[in-house]
Amino acid sequence: MSPTSPANPGCPTRRLTTAQALVAFLARQYTERDGRRQRLISATWGIFGHGNVAGIGQALMEAGGGRSGGGRSGGAGNGAAHRMPYLQGRSEQAMVHAAVGYARQSGRLSAHAVTTSIGPGATNLVTGAALATINRLPVLLLPGDTFATRPADPVLQQLEVEYAGDVSVNDCLRPVSRYFDRITRPEALIPAALQAMRVLADPAGTGAVTLALPQDVQAEAYDWPEEFFAERDWHVRRPAPDTHELEAAVRAVRSARRPLIVAGGGIRHSAAEETLAAFTAATRIPVASTQAGKGALRHDHPADVGGIGHTGTATADELARTADLVIGIGTRFSDFTTASGTLFANPAVRVLHLNITGFDAHKLAALPLVADARAGLEALTAALAGRGYRVDPAYETEYTGAKEAWEERVEASFATPDPTARPTQTQVLGLLDALVTEDDILINAAGSLPGDLHKLWRTRSRDQYHVEYGYSCMGYEIPAAIGVLLAAEGRTPRRPVWALVGDGTYLMNPTEIVTAVQENLPLKLVVLQNHGYASIGGLSESVGAERFGTAYRHRDADGGFTGPPLPVDLAANAASLGMRVLRATTVDDLRTALSEARDAGGPTCVYVETETPDTVSGPPPAQAWWDVPVAETASRPAAVKAREEYDRQVAARRRHL
Repeated sequence: MSPTSPANPGCPTRRLTTAQALVAFLARQYTERDGRRQRLISATWGIFGHGNVAGIGQALMEAGGGRSGGGRSGGAGNGAAHRMPYLQGRSEQAMVHAAVGYARQSGRLSAHAVTTSIGPGATNLVTGAALATINRLPVLLLPGDTFATRPADPVLQQLEVEYAGDVSVNDCLRPVSRYFDRITRPEALIPAALQAMRVLADPAGTGAVTLALPQDVQAEAYDWPEEFFAERDWHVRRPAPDTHELEAAVRAVRSARRPLIVAGGGIRHSAAEETLAAFTAATRIPVASTQAGKGALRHDHPADVGGIGHTGTATADELARTADLVIGIGTRFSDFTTASGTLFANPAVRVLHLNITGFDAHKLAALPLVADARAGLEALTAALAGRGYRVDPAYETEYTGAKEAWEERVEASFATPDPTARPTQTQVLGLLDALVTEDDILINAAGSLPGDLHKLWRTRSRDQYHVEYGYSCMGYEIPAAIGVLLAAEGRTPRRPVWALVGDGTYLMNPTEIVTAVQENLPLKLVVLQNHGYASIGGLSESVGAERFGTAYRHRDADGGFTGPPLPVDLAANAASLGMRVLRATTVDDLRTALSEARDAGGPTCVYVETETPDTVSGPPPAQAWWDVPVAETASRPAAVKAREEYDRQVAARRRHL
């Protein structure tokens, strides 16, 4: 007969270590939305050290361990349905990026856990945690921590804080986590684990969740109530709008003559793409998109006018300048992505914001409509249906004509008149554009590529465009692609997943290539070599810093970096990590290599050195101003001139009140 719990008399218990209990609990948590049920934590990434090897590491071994959940069930009592697959990473930051890529591809309904040792393993999580929280994507972090009982003080890798005995390096994770707890006693895991699942499954409050686990507590046994291990469903809410807010929103839309929708990532998270299409079909309001919202409508949808903000299209940005009502849906209105402080220039402009969080819905002094994106759009469509609202046909003709003109600029950027020449970066995108179908997924995060993609890429499906621009974190792309591939497992045929990186980004974090090789994941990696930080180089030039420190070159006689390019062979590096590498030097070479990579069954890298763009094959210039302060005093002419331009532009900045 099983013992019973002192806290719950009559309830049978199971004696497990804290780590074993946590893993068994996680394997039994599910989310449910719209009748669809799936594991909330479907796998755990881990790099082991003295802070987690004997706790979480041992528990994962007993809980199945294999990627597909294979292996014996062991002491945690896991049946086949409750095993916890283990994934081996090479960099703690990259493991979080992979988990974030998985969560986004899974619609935020399923997530991964990440376990590390104490010390540098734990602090390496901070960047990934910030990225997850900023992008509102769920990931569970399980860093090891120093001894709760302090038999060894300090222990290896412990940070000693003179003014506090209860602080460790894991406290760095507090500001970048949506929920943080340190489990200093086994029984404290029960409320903390339940709170962690609540936050992970909360569509308005999700992000990185951290449970710091002292290494002695991980290995300590406790009599756990069996109720703790019962399957538990966490319903993912679709909150409907308040009646008063909905009526105010209807009045705002009906009074607008030049409305513009700004579609953000909340549309994708809510799976509201079809609802948005129905709303635009009824109202004919044009739709511009943020980086996270691109794909809310297909590129060829009549109402889609492309990206907005500093990297937006001329069509979308000109509509934004003259709009009298900006309707944000699921966006954070960040300054770069939407140029929200300078772009909405109409003196009479108002902002209506449909967002699941009140914090975001009130930005720019907006008229708030706090609701799930799909539920809010359905309610707004129904409320407008009987009142005969539709934009003026002349406005519709205006934006559809402007969209056609922009498409001509896209074609010019993608054109490859000389197939024997070295391609420009935009020509690389054009060759990919001609190759992919709606099945392909493109992943990018930093450098000059996000701007080119936002302006030019023709998105064919709701999840094709995967550009992380909330944190714009260099090194995100390769591990995120692995996460996306894991989320898409089981689909036949397998979806092609492309990670697009420049040389600067590649050098930041190539290590998960080894993971792709180990798991035989058909990652398609495209490495563009342009010998430096091209995006920051352009920004540096525009603010009078003259591209200082942005080129990858030998030092010159004066100590600067204007010498020959560094003899770095990134293709050889990728090959040394186990990838098959296809080198391309011309447009024709690249076309062939991309096609071969798309058909490949294993991890494949396409390496190309890009040409500096000219006025024909380069991307169109920025269509909106981005506020990056320029030195107020300077002796160099470039900085003086840049400051004059800054003063001219900043005069147009406004606060929306």
